[in-house]
Amino acid sequence: MITVEVILAAFGGGVFGALIGALPAFIFVGVMGLIGIAVSACGGNVDIVGNVAFGTLFGPHIAFAGGVAAAAYAANKKHYLESGMDILTPLLKTKDVGVLLIGGIFGILGYLINFFFVSIALPTDTPGFTVFILCVIARIIFGSTGIIGKTEIAATSEMEKRSFFPDSKTLGFSIVWSLGLGLVISYIVSITQINIIGFCISAALLIFVQMGFEFPTTHHITLVAGYATMATGNMFIGAAFAVIACVVGEIVGRTLNSCCDTHIDPPATTIFLCSFVIFIFM
Repeated sequence: MITVEVILAAFGGGVFGALIGALPAFIFVGVMGLIGIAVSACGGNVDIVGNVAFGTLFGPHIAFAGGVAAAAYAANKKHYLESGMDILTPLLKTKDVGVLLIGGIFGILGYLINFFFVSIALPTDTPGFTVFILCVIARIIFGSTGIIGKTEIAATSEMEKRSFFPDSKTLGFSIVWSLGLGLVISYIVSITQINIIGFCISAALLIFVQMGFEFPTTHHITLVAGYATMATGNMFIGAAFAVIACVVGEIVGRTLNSCCDTHIDPPATTIFLCSFVIFIFM
C-alpha cells in the first residue's frame, strides 16, 4: 500500500543508505534477514524479513540503491569520492545535504518501482530488477561513461581492448566454486524450505569486503540456487543454476560494471535475469 507514511519511510531508508554507504546497508539485509529467519523458526509473529530486511529500512531497492545513487552524485558532481564506483564509503564524510537528498529520492523511487512490479506480478525478483533500473538511471544522470562503459581502457603504454568474458582459467575456477556453493546451499534450501537463507548468509559475509579483504560476492549465486531448488524440488537443478548465475554474473560485471564511473550492480542484474527464467519456465 502506498501511503504518506511509507513514502516518508522510504525516503528515510534512502537517506540512511547514503549516510552509512551502499554496501554497509546491504550487509545489514543479510544480518536482519538471518535474524528474521531465526525469529520465524522460533515461532515469532513479527515479519522482520519482510518489514526490515527487505522493507523501507534496509531493502536493497531502497537503502542500497539510494546509497549507490548518492555515491555516483558525490563522486561525479561534487568530487567528494575518487570514483562513483565506491559503494563502501559512508557518505557521512561529505556533510552535504544534497548527497543525502539524492539517496532519499532514489529510496522513494525504489519503493514505488518495486511496488508497481509486485502489483502487476512481474515474474522476476522485483527488488533485483528495481536495483538494476535505479543503477542505470543513476549512471545516465550522474555518470559520463555510458551504460556499458568505455570500450577501451588505457594500459601502460598502449590501448588494450576490454574483455567481456572470463578467460579459461578464471571460468574453470568460478565453475568449480559456484558448483560447490550451489550444492550445499541447494541442499540447505531443500531441507529448510527457506529460499533466501543462502542469500542472507552471502549478504552478511560481505562484511569481509567492507573490511578490505579479497572476498567473493555470492548472493546472486545463492539466491538463484534457492529459487531454482524451491521451484523444482531438485537440489541438482539448484546447483546447476548456481553455476549459471556465476557465469552470467561474470559477464554482466565485465559488461556493465567495468571501465565505468558509477556502479551498476552485477549481482542484482544477474538475480533478475536468472529469476525471470526460473519464474517463467519452472
